[in-house]
Amino acid sequence: MATREIEFRDALREAMSEEMRRDVRVFLLGEEVAEYNGAYKVSKGMLDEFGPRRVIDTPISESGFAGMAIGAAMMGLRPIVEFMSWSFSLVAADPILNNAPKMLYMSGGQFGCPIVFRGNDGAGGQLGSTHSWCVESLYSNVPGLKMAIPSDPHDAKGLLKTAIRDDDPVFFLESERMLGMKGPVPEEEYLIPFGQSIVRRRGADVTLISFGRPVHFCMEAAEALAPEGIDCEVIDGRTIRPLDIEAFVRSVRRTNRCVVVDQSWPFASVGSEVVAQVHERCFDDLDNHVHRVHSDDVPTPYASNLEQAYLPNVRKICEAVRSATYRA
Repeated sequence: MATREIEFRDALREAMSEEMRRDVRVFLLGEEVAEYNGAYKVSKGMLDEFGPRRVIDTPISESGFAGMAIGAAMMGLRPIVEFMSWSFSLVAADPILNNAPKMLYMSGGQFGCPIVFRGNDGAGGQLGSTHSWCVESLYSNVPGLKMAIPSDPHDAKGLLKTAIRDDDPVFFLESERMLGMKGPVPEEEYLIPFGQSIVRRRGADVTLISFGRPVHFCMEAAEALAPEGIDCEVIDGRTIRPLDIEAFVRSVRRTNRCVVVDQSWPFASVGSEVVAQVHERCFDDLDNHVHRVHSDDVPTPYASNLEQAYLPNVRKICEAVRSATYRA
């Protein structure tokens, strides 16, 4: 397919606009998504095309507008809820975690909840501890939802279109630090199925598994380690629920070593779950235990240098890979 270079934010806008043209049930709501064109200009121009009934500015009340959107989804509409930051979703935890994922089960199949919650996840660059939550570990624990975390514009569009068409609630985690990133995106329509990871770099010595923004840290680490004779395979998981564990296992059975890189805090994290599942399936194939790299187990620092040191950066990944591949 023919491609063009566009920004991550433009890929998100294209996905939403195309799906809103395709299906009149789809609408967008959130703080500043309409008149202001979105806090990060993701919804720029959408109000002009779709009007105020389908691109809706909401009060600063995440619990209120998230709950309203869940009701709309139960009645047959397909809302896209933008949280300016996933940190702000914490005040809407009851509707988005206690209602949306459980509705189909609790109603005996009478009411589904085809809704997408999307917004910026993780440290956004000196936003302070309360505005820098990585919610994937906290929210992926809940059955009944799906979770996608794209790492480039191509996946942002393809995964978001899939999310909007899905009949289950989807938590779509973006990164403010990647919104301006450019990458090739096909001109023709495409969708990326959930539960299908992608190998970003082939390698023979160790498997690096990650999701979202840290995939780029893994790629940088792999290039840094290549002159040392360490050949890293980098796998982008794309979705956390469903998890493409079979692809991880195939790679680890070939490389015999694994490092999982997760921007969440280490305790009870997505990384912990991936490590546990890899150990269960690859115990006899591993030449070393699976290593983990996380953000440090402290509140997110505000100072720029401390924030960079806190994240699962290239230095930490390289150290973990060297440890995993060490031969006495």
